[in-house]
Amino acid sequence: MRFTRATVSLLLLLIATTPASAATREEKRVADSVDVLDQLLRIPEQTIPPTLLARAYAVAVVPNVVKLGFGIGARRGKGILVVRQDDESWSNPAFVTLTGGSVGWQIGAQSTDVILVFKTRKGVDGIANGKLTLGADASIAAGPVGRHTSAATDLQLKAEIVSYSRSRGLFAGVALEGTGVTMDRKSNAAFYSDSTLTPEKIFASSPNIAPDIANTFVQMLTAQTRRLPKQPGMQAGTTPATAQSEENSSSVRTFGMPDPDAQEANSNDEQYDSGY
Repeated sequence: MRFTRATVSLLLLLIATTPASAATREEKRVADSVDVLDQLLRIPEQTIPPTLLARAYAVAVVPNVVKLGFGIGARRGKGILVVRQDDESWSNPAFVTLTGGSVGWQIGAQSTDVILVFKTRKGVDGIANGKLTLGADASIAAGPVGRHTSAATDLQLKAEIVSYSRSRGLFAGVALEGTGVTMDRKSNAAFYSDSTLTPEKIFASSPNIAPDIANTFVQMLTAQTRRLPKQPGMQAGTTPATAQSEENSSSVRTFGMPDPDAQEANSNDEQYDSGY
């Protein structure tokens, strides 16, 4: 399935016009995350570098993170997390909660969208096992923006997690040290109508167990990480032998894509699928 911008706009319109009583809070959260990913398509010059997304092990999208401040600030939001499967498709989403604070004079309220790009499995395991404190349990850095950002710069970032925020339509790197990320088990149970599902089972389960909006999110993310399967469960363009070779070449479990220098050279011609 090829995602054109017209298709994206139609999906978002259908979501927006669905009666409120028919959509749960969890479905609304996933729909808001779809909207955040849609914005990645619209501002390629001020967005997360494609080479970074293409090499991500997991991606968390937390829309509408509210930051309140009156002397001491607080940040809180609820979002979703997906991980890369062994066949390089994206998993079903699991729900997460982001909370944090900051010290220093501040006043007022602000709402932003937060995206966390996990380069390795370590941070995801921390969330699944209880709580991940960014900057303490796993290193984190404010990420670079722009599709023409050097691939070398993207790959030389030593942090295990790269963080972004979107405010006023633009993406920028954001410092989130000290922020905690936990699994929202109550929302997982409500969304999947099964209180026994662990995060590991959610990630490993067939996409058929999730409402349609979850597949919309997965397909939208796939459109952002081109050359990956267009639907969950489909094989990517690399052969199993090639994928095994790439995995063996690194001591850290990541899911690499074709050579980033070649990808960067072709970015002007191949920024998105030809359907855009």
